Amino acid sequence: MEIGLAFCRGILANNPAAVSLLLALLLHRASGLPATHPLRPAVDEINESGPFIGLVMAYSAESDALRSSGEFIPSNHLPWLDLYGRRFHIGSIRDVNVIHVMSGRRRLNAGVTVQILLDIFSVRGIVHYGTTGSANDSMSFGDVSIPKYVAFTGSWTWMKFDSETKMANMLSFAAYNAPAEGKNLLSSVVFKSEDLFVDGKPMNEVFWLQMESQWYEIAKQLKVELQRCANESFCLPDDPKMVFGLKASTADVFVDNAAYRQFLFNEFGVSTVDQESAAVVQTAMASGIPVIVFRGVSDLAGGEATWSSSFLGDLACINALKAAVEFIGILGRRKTSSSS
Repeated sequence: MEIGLAFCRGILANNPAAVSLLLALLLHRASGLPATHPLRPAVDEINESGPFIGLVMAYSAESDALRSSGEFIPSNHLPWLDLYGRRFHIGSIRDVNVIHVMSGRRRLNAGVTVQILLDIFSVRGIVHYGTTGSANDSMSFGDVSIPKYVAFTGSWTWMKFDSETKMANMLSFAAYNAPAEGKNLLSSVVFKSEDLFVDGKPMNEVFWLQMESQWYEIAKQLKVELQRCANESFCLPDDPKMVFGLKASTADVFVDNAAYRQFLFNEFGVSTVDQESAAVVQTAMASGIPVIVFRGVSDLAGGEATWSSSFLGDLACINALKAAVEFIGILGRRKTSSSS
């Protein structure tokens, strides 16, 4: 065995071509697809053009915003690939190699989709954009949040009725009885942390996931003119704005309840609520891949007094996309300047 290893080392040390061949074989095996998979040659060919930015959105309106923008330029050779029920679009945005994919809604779909991207393709970072509900009265329709922290607020310990236990991060349903507080058979829930697995580190229990610092600092340089009008007849009363450094929450729940919205804001300082961001961030973090989130406000999570419109979702998609595209453009310019 030792003789065989020494022989191999000798060959590699004196044969640059053998080193190149070995590296090529290792790279060829880097894709998560088995060598016998019928799409393996196509994936290998795509990865030769990488690395890529993975651009992830959850549902069709968010994907339609990208298609309508004209910002994404499909590859002339392999513009898309269908894999595991998803269509991965290969191309570029602002001269940056991009693979974009629609994950489907909620946490499981989002996490699985990002993991496929990371396992199969050569990806150097994940950009996630979409719509969100606002739990912060200072954020309104069309605004775009670039959160610094995101938490999964859908994991609970459900307490027994009349339990005397008092804990932090506890929601007591009796406190929201109407017309007055009292006992409630639903009792209370205590919000739980997540088990975070990261390459090279022991498992850690966390509640808040923090965005990759370098990408977040790059995003703070963004100067984006957000769209105020959804069409010629529907415009917001004020210009929407970009907001940095807030906290976001993710759960497999569409929040349309003013009391719960207020609870999340009061208890956790959460400014936005969605169904995918924490899954995208946690999956990318596990592989040490930078990730950032852009979310446009489409609703007030049950806090709307009277005014709401179906156009608001489209406008929120457009504005979140505008910020994401400009961020990708900055990455491209920084890469060009550093290599020149």
